[in-house]
Amino acid sequence: MKGNSIRSRLFPVVRHHSSYCASTKLNCNNCYLMADLGLQHWSSKIKKTSPHFHFYTNLRFFSLFSKKKKYFSTTTKLSMTEQKEETILGEDGKPLTKSALKKLQKEKEKAAKKKEVADRLAAEKAAREAQNEADCSKDRYGVLPLNQSQERTFVPRAQISELNSSMENQVILMRARIQTSRLTGTKRVFLTLRQRTHTVQAILSVEEGIISKQMLKFVAGISSESLVLLEAKVLKPEELVKSCTLQNVELHITKLHVISASERLPFTMEDASRSEVELENDATLASVKLDTRLNNRVVDLRTSTNQAIFTLQGAICKLFREYLDGKSFTEIHSPKLLGAASEGGANVFKVTYFKTNAFLAQSPQLFKQMTICSDFERVYEIAPVFRAEDSNTHRHLTEFMGLDMEMAIEEHYHEVLDLFDELFVYLFKELKKRYSHELSVVSQQFPFEEFEFLPKSLRLNWKEGIQMLRDAGVEIGDFEDMNTEKERTLGRLVKEKYKTDFYMLDKFPTAIRPFYTMPDAKNPEYSNSFDFFIRGEEVLSGAQRVHDAELLLKRSKEHQIEPHTIQGYLDAFKYGAPPHAGGGIGLERVLMLYLNLGNIRRTVSL
Repeated sequence: MKGNSIRSRLFPVVRHHSSYCASTKLNCNNCYLMADLGLQHWSSKIKKTSPHFHFYTNLRFFSLFSKKKKYFSTTTKLSMTEQKEETILGEDGKPLTKSALKKLQKEKEKAAKKKEVADRLAAEKAAREAQNEADCSKDRYGVLPLNQSQERTFVPRAQISELNSSMENQVILMRARIQTSRLTGTKRVFLTLRQRTHTVQAILSVEEGIISKQMLKFVAGISSESLVLLEAKVLKPEELVKSCTLQNVELHITKLHVISASERLPFTMEDASRSEVELENDATLASVKLDTRLNNRVVDLRTSTNQAIFTLQGAICKLFREYLDGKSFTEIHSPKLLGAASEGGANVFKVTYFKTNAFLAQSPQLFKQMTICSDFERVYEIAPVFRAEDSNTHRHLTEFMGLDMEMAIEEHYHEVLDLFDELFVYLFKELKKRYSHELSVVSQQFPFEEFEFLPKSLRLNWKEGIQMLRDAGVEIGDFEDMNTEKERTLGRLVKEKYKTDFYMLDKFPTAIRPFYTMPDAKNPEYSNSFDFFIRGEEVLSGAQRVHDAELLLKRSKEHQIEPHTIQGYLDAFKYGAPPHAGGGIGLERVLMLYLNLGNIRRTVSL
C-alpha cells in the first residue's frame, strides 16, 4: 500500500510534465521515461521552472524510487545511456572495431560529398541549359568549325584600311585579330581589331532580344591575338578614337565567331610596341628585349612596327627592280652552291657535296660577270649571300639578301656610279612618296631624323676622306681600311659639312679589294672601286672588274686563289669580254640605316 501511495502521488506529476513538453515540441528525457510507465495526471503537486515543469524536489524523487528498482531500473539505464553509440555488426556478426567504425564513417562522408557534388553539377547543367534556351544570340557567336575549305560563299570581306566615314550604316564582314578587349560594366565590351598596320575600334553592346549577356560574356573572354570573323555596322564615333589608326570610324558588332583562338602570349603587343622614349619616361612599363623578340619572332612580327618595317623592305626590292627594269636590265638567278669560294679568303661556308666539298656563294659576282661575257649587257639579281664571318655586331649577318647589279660600260666605270646615284635618289624619293604611312608607323616606336640626301649625290675621293679624318684628329694610314668607328666619324663629318646622310667614296686602295677589281691606270696602288654610305656606314661595294683573261689570272694568283678552282670563270674571258662594272647592296643594312633601327636583326624576318 505504501508503494501504491507513492505511485499515486508522483505519477500524475510526471504525466503533466510530459504533456507540457509535447505541446511545446521540446525533448525531455525524463518525460519520455515516466510516460512509458503509464503514469497518471496530478497537477496540484508540481512547480513550474523554465523552460519545463520539473518535480519540485528531484532529490526526493530519486531517493523514494531507489527502493522501487523493479519499476525504474531498466528504463533509467536507457535514459542515462541514450547517447551511447548504436552497436554495429560486421559481416561476421561481430561488433566492428573502432578503426573499422572510423573507416565506415569516412566512407559514408565520402559518399555524401560525392552525392553533393553530383547534385551541384546537375543543378549547374540544368541552369546552363535553361540559360541557353533563353539565349536570344546563340546563333550570333561561337567558335567556327575547322576551315577545311568546306564551302565558298563569295561574300566580300572588308579591310580596315578601306573603311571610311562615308560607309556609315553599312554592314560589313571582316576577318581580324583582337589586339585588346575591355569590358565596361555588364552591358558593353570594347575591342581593338587589327589588320597589319591598321587598327579600328569595335563595340558590342547588350540589346534586348538581339545581343544577349551570354554573347557579351563570350566575346569579352576571347584571348588577345585570336582571329575572329565578325559582322558589324559602320558608324561614326561621338569622339575621335585616338587609340586606333582609324579614328573617325567604329564598328558595332552584330555577329562574332572565333576562327582560331590564341594561347597565352609570351608578351603583349602593347609591350612589344613601346618606344625607348616611353620606357625611359616610365620605369614601371614592361619592355621586350631583342633576344626575347627573336626567340618569339612569329608573335613579334605581328606588331604594327614590324609590319611596316618589312613592308618597307619589300618596297626597296620593288623599287630596285622597278628602276633597273626601266633601264633595260635583265634579272638573273645564279647558283648558290659552288665548287670554289667566289671571293676567296676564309669567310666561306664549306659543305659536304656527295663525296667532295662545295661552298655557299659569298656573292653572285662571278656569275654576273660571266653573263656580261655572254652579251646580256645589263643584269641584276636579288638573292641570298653567305659570309662565314663574325656576325656578332650590330650590322653583320652570316646570311643576308644582296641586291646586285652588273653592266657593260662604254668608256668609264663612273657610268655605273652615275646609275647607282640615280637609283638611290629614286629609291629615297619613292619611299617617302609611296610609303609615308609605314615610315610614320616605324618612327612612332623608333624615332629617327628625316633622311637627308642631295639631288646629285656627294662623291668623295678616298684621299679626301682620309684627309677629313686626319683633320678631325683620327689617325689612319693612306692604305689602311676603315673600321666601323672611322666610317661613322667620316659620316658625321660629311653630314656637318655637306648636309647629307648619303655619299660615295671612290678610289679605294687596291690591296683591300677583291682580286677581280680593276687597278687604277695612273696609280695601281689605288683601284677603280667605290663604296656608298648611309648615315656613316657602308651599304654598297662596287668596282670596275678585270675583263682581261691574263690580268685576271695574274690577280687571282696574287690573292692565293688556285686557278683550277675558278677555271670556268677564267675561261669565260678568253672569248672576248666587254669592259664592265657593278656593285652589291646589302638589303638589310640599307633598311636598318635608313630607319636608324640600331641593330640589323630588326630587319631579319625569321
